Amino acid sequence: MRPVRYGIYGLMAFAVLSFGGVEPWKQAALEIGTAILAVAWAVIVVRRGKLEIVWNWMYVPLAGLSLVALGQCVFKLSVYPYLTKMELLRLITYTMICFLAVESFRTEGHAKQLMWFLATLGFVVAVFGIVQHLTFNGRLYWLVQAPEGTNPFGPFIDPDHFAGFMELTVPFGLALVLFRARRREQITLLLLFTIVGVAAVVLTGSRGGTVAVVAELLVLAFLTRVDVMQRKTLLAIGAVVLAAGTFSAWLGVSNTIRRFEELEREGLTKQLRYSIYKDTAGIFRDHPWGGTGFGTLVVVYPRYASFYDGRVVDHAHNDYLELLADAGMVGGALGLCLIAALYWRGLANLRGTKSAVARAAIAGALSACTGLLLHSFVDFNLHIPSNAMIFLLLACLATASMMVPTGRRIRRASRPC
Repeated sequence: MRPVRYGIYGLMAFAVLSFGGVEPWKQAALEIGTAILAVAWAVIVVRRGKLEIVWNWMYVPLAGLSLVALGQCVFKLSVYPYLTKMELLRLITYTMICFLAVESFRTEGHAKQLMWFLATLGFVVAVFGIVQHLTFNGRLYWLVQAPEGTNPFGPFIDPDHFAGFMELTVPFGLALVLFRARRREQITLLLLFTIVGVAAVVLTGSRGGTVAVVAELLVLAFLTRVDVMQRKTLLAIGAVVLAAGTFSAWLGVSNTIRRFEELEREGLTKQLRYSIYKDTAGIFRDHPWGGTGFGTLVVVYPRYASFYDGRVVDHAHNDYLELLADAGMVGGALGLCLIAALYWRGLANLRGTKSAVARAAIAGALSACTGLLLHSFVDFNLHIPSNAMIFLLLACLATASMMVPTGRRIRRASRPC
């Protein structure tokens, strides 16, 4: 499955570096790329002459959300069927990526390779974001004109979405160190990856991102508490925070502190944010069971807007409220099932393995997902294709019973527990 694994790496890198994959043609490229990987996986299976499917409980809520979107389209329940169809395509794409990842990353070696890839990609994007922040000329990659009124950071239009991506990569370098799933000479490099990533999040001025990263470090400390290295764990995390703070101050953190203190960020005042939350809750109250249709908030919201400042509100800046408005109680229940399955199976897998690599991979994934779930209370990272795809991929890998020692053959497919 090596071609499929490398294809998944390529799709993740493409989505991140192409402004989060938010533009329609980039989303289409992700969908086409996923379809090609699915065909490649099928060809490999046929050539091997046997099919071994690894079950994952995360498939249930993911399939459920896709069926809700499909039902909204088929039964004309969506107020704007075209937008719901686009969301349905994205949900199918994410589900297929998760399936291919679970089928392709089956050994400790695969898990370690993925952790190194994410840590390295996060470091490269963090360095690029810091350099662009210090030399910003109003253009992304110093070439593409940024939309008016935005404050890009790295390859992302919104610094909060850059922070969301970093939340998905920061824990892995430290997890490899804390669970001793690395060689001694790699410790300095992995700590550097973590420090630069945390510093980049602080420099964005993203309050939600900074709180989420701190929470990730605490979760990682909690997940390693049963190890004999508990004291070393706390010292390592404290050293990372101190070093990241020092590095941020050296880069020039005064402007970032000012942004933390401001109530207004790129036009989203405190009053407007609370108004959006209240109005989105109003949409849910009027459509409590099936919602207005996935992806339709942008067309429904103007009828409920209680505060107008001339800006288009395309997302609720709270992924949970937006899910309730889009898909009602049914979608909300499926979202809760997804989160419950993540921690139920993820923690069970963590307790059930003695492998340092598997424990590092599961703990890192759980920490990363926890950070993004917290950030989702105040932003919409789960509507950014790159961040949503990586989040769901990590959630499925953390909950899959797939980590076997490198070089050991898998004799049979895992069954539901």
